[in-house]
Amino acid sequence: MNITEVSAEGLAREMQITIAAADLASKLEIKIDSIKDQVQLKGFRPGKVPLAHIRKTFGQQLMGEIIQETVNESSQKMLTDRDERPAMQPEIKLVGEADAIIEGKADLVYDVTYEVIPPIELTDFSKLKLEKPVVDVDEARVDEALERLAATRKDFAPRAKTAKAKEGDRVKIDFIGRIDGEAFEGGTGEGFDLELGSGQFIPGFEEQLIGTKAGDKKDVEVNFPEEYGAAELAGKAAVFECTVHEVSEPKDAEINEEFATSLGMESLEKLKDAMREQIGQDYDQMSRGHMKKGLLDQLSDSHDFDLPPSMVEMEFNQIWHQFEHELENNQQKLEDLDESEEELRAEYRAIAERRVRTGLVLAEVGSKNEIQVTQEEMNQGLMQRVQQFPGQEQQVFEYFQQNPEAMAQIRAPIFEEKVIDFICELASVSDKKVSLEQLMTEPGAEEAEAPKKAKPKKAPAKKAAAKKAPAKKAPAKKAAAKKPAAKKAPAKKAAAKKDADKK
Repeated sequence: MNITEVSAEGLAREMQITIAAADLASKLEIKIDSIKDQVQLKGFRPGKVPLAHIRKTFGQQLMGEIIQETVNESSQKMLTDRDERPAMQPEIKLVGEADAIIEGKADLVYDVTYEVIPPIELTDFSKLKLEKPVVDVDEARVDEALERLAATRKDFAPRAKTAKAKEGDRVKIDFIGRIDGEAFEGGTGEGFDLELGSGQFIPGFEEQLIGTKAGDKKDVEVNFPEEYGAAELAGKAAVFECTVHEVSEPKDAEINEEFATSLGMESLEKLKDAMREQIGQDYDQMSRGHMKKGLLDQLSDSHDFDLPPSMVEMEFNQIWHQFEHELENNQQKLEDLDESEEELRAEYRAIAERRVRTGLVLAEVGSKNEIQVTQEEMNQGLMQRVQQFPGQEQQVFEYFQQNPEAMAQIRAPIFEEKVIDFICELASVSDKKVSLEQLMTEPGAEEAEAPKKAKPKKAPAKKAAAKKAPAKKAPAKKAAAKKPAAKKAPAKKAAAKKDADKK
């Protein structure tokens, strides 16, 4: 193997590697010899196919495999020998005609272009001073949490037969849905309890039942959304013949011993203890977020080294794409904002540089201190991710198991948090009493949600009274008028963080 350095400017490298045709031919002979006993061809007994015939029949295919293996092995050896770490996957470009190389008439020559991760001299973490904001859990917060919990477990009590249904009430109805006068599959229900204003049914359905009372019959006219999951219903006008049997009003659960035991707790005091502990955990999580933001700021400020342009560009493109997506969702254009496109690009590029710098520092800390993500931690992370997709657990599990880049999404945040813990143990951490409002402020919101930094010149147009219906999946079996349960798709690999290379 012959290696020639074509160029080395800054962090950019271009190398040319040459593998003699004779070396490839030697590897081909070894490969043929290793498979000769497994080759089966018509007219020959197993293991008795002549080597020359194997070479003639499979030579080109085997040589293609050899070239791929040789490129992988030789490029990796080159990086190892030069003690260089590529910032991104090196770009390989074959020099010359592939056919001539496969036929053994030319040497294998290829160019390797890449950027290297620069040497990183880590700061003394014991000199870092971090503040951890803390808030005590007071009884008022516990009581508020209990009231919210009780509201989610509200019951309904029948109203007078002459009482008209209002938003928030629950109506028990029978319904038959028809399109062009014909009943359709899934459009019928009996004794269905529908809470008005819950958004359980498609837009326009629940509002038309407000004002009805027990015994009323009502034709509800709606249009299925264009993006409705069932193609045969999408965009079509339908009429639902509804019969109201009962109108009930909501009654919040009373917070007492009975309420506590209904939740599986021994007593009301035990329930309060559990709520207090949960609130404390929530506060701790928010507190860690603020402390982590402060740590990352200090890591960025205390390290200065050249950044691989390709990594910065990739991070910037992701931020800018998010920014454009938010503009589109808010029905805004660049010219509607106070800042020019040039100013915004400069701001977001600075954010991208900070994320790349802190990501490389975290990766260096993890590497030098041999911080590893265990298989048990990976399994726990995978299970947590799978549980986010009710009803699709098996498909999501298989998706991650079969996609290494998807598994990197699981590993990256676990690795990052372990490195953060390692640094915090060395740093000086002090508690700082703050208000709950301060604690609940999103740490680094200007970076985590970069598009929100752009302020409009003028107030946006008022939103239409009718909200746009979310995308629908297949209709519920029992009632086509219902909104189907939303299902999430596995996260795409394009959005995945690559280990700790990015923050």
